[in-house]
Amino acid sequence: MTLRGLPQPGGTGPRLFGEPHETPDGTTVITVSHPPGVFAIREGQARWEPAVDTTRVALLAVGTGLVAATIGALAVLHRPPWPDLRRRL
Repeated sequence: MTLRGLPQPGGTGPRLFGEPHETPDGTTVITVSHPPGVFAIREGQARWEPAVDTTRVALLAVGTGLVAATIGALAVLHRPPWPDLRRRL
């Protein structure tokens, strides 16, 4: 298999693509370093699969929600939105 456009070993530039690997089902997989992911080539069709860390995305979402809830609770406790019913003498 020849892949045109890939850097050759011993080249001077940064290496963005990894070595092509063929899986048992005939799919050729090429890793890419920027943006991280892989190209999967099967039956002449190329498909891009980004490398996404779903755990990191979920933790970021939960952390953002926790910070927003904490700030909202502190704002309500500092100055409640309901009227002050205490009598001031």
